[in-house]
Amino acid sequence: MLRETGERRVSVKHYKSGGKVVFIPTPVTKLWLKSRAMDFSTSCLCLINVILLAGSACGLQITSTSPTSIEKASGETVKLDCQFTLSAEDSGPLDIEWSLQPSDNQKEEKVVIVYSGDRAFEHYYEPLKGRVHFNSPDPKNGDASMNIMGLKATDTGTYQCKVKKVPGISSRKFLLTVMVRPSKPRCYAEGQTHAGKDMVLRCSSVEGTQPLQYIWERTTGNKLLPPLAVLDPVGGTMSLRNATETASGTYKCIAKNRVGTGECLVEVNITQPPNNAGVIAAVVICILLFLILLALLLFCFCRARNKKKYEKEIAYEIRGSQRSSLGSMSPSNLHEYTKPQYDKIPSEEYEKPPSHAPIPPPSRMAGPNLSRMGAIAVMVPAQNRDGSIV
Repeated sequence: MLRETGERRVSVKHYKSGGKVVFIPTPVTKLWLKSRAMDFSTSCLCLINVILLAGSACGLQITSTSPTSIEKASGETVKLDCQFTLSAEDSGPLDIEWSLQPSDNQKEEKVVIVYSGDRAFEHYYEPLKGRVHFNSPDPKNGDASMNIMGLKATDTGTYQCKVKKVPGISSRKFLLTVMVRPSKPRCYAEGQTHAGKDMVLRCSSVEGTQPLQYIWERTTGNKLLPPLAVLDPVGGTMSLRNATETASGTYKCIAKNRVGTGECLVEVNITQPPNNAGVIAAVVICILLFLILLALLLFCFCRARNKKKYEKEIAYEIRGSQRSSLGSMSPSNLHEYTKPQYDKIPSEEYEKPPSHAPIPPPSRMAGPNLSRMGAIAVMVPAQNRDGSIV
């Protein structure tokens, strides 16, 4: 019969002997089995040689399996894991070197920390001076890990751990990204706070590694955002269109990135718009009152001015009449009328008339009229035609 074994057909004969089935391979089957046995032995020898060669060639190995891409926040501490093992062939001195790889291949790498001659040297890189050290006090025991404390954004870069013990040598690289947490954002509202108007809530952090995302939440009432609110998670704004009184409340803005958050609060108070008709009426009334008051002031001023002018005219007439009366008296009789009340000329109490104005002629007014005007009665002696006093 034919039986399929692997990719070939094997011809076998079987006989029943004592209730058992005995398989007798044919010459072709014997040849195939022999070739398969030779292939198996050859494969085993090759595998053993590969294992022996790999064991002799590996020697020193870095065995750390931690992630090589690390993100940390500023101010934190990071451990760059670099565990290693040695082989019997590694007989040279142990050297461990941590370096900062430049982003530009044309520049040289910066040595950060070194372990050599059973001593650690941690002062090679000035920006990390005092903030970097080996994780183990004795790195030769298989722990070449490095710790960096008080991380700064400038510490971002690619770090390489290189372990060498002749003839073995091995290295491992880490990509460290130091991110800055968002600073406390500033929240404020723009626009009118009257019902039916549009307003915008703004939120912004001065510091923080991009990308920053802004999230708005409501902390009072039903804690649901207004239905017409439009959010901008990148710009940090929330627009309230056609705002109503139900949108009043306290809102919280959260600024976040992959390493931290910051938040602030803003109060929104939506009120009904003022009564414009009442405001206009009040303004009109105020303007009318002002005009009336101004008219009264002008009227009083004009009246006082006219009164003063009239008094001056009367004073001029009185002064002219007194001068004419005194001029008609003879010199021999003037001493009889020289009295204290006439020592002061009445014209001194009033303003002198302009030099170009003529002296008004004496007016012939009745005595009672002059008395009512405040004139002083003066007795004038009678004279005859030749000028003598009668």
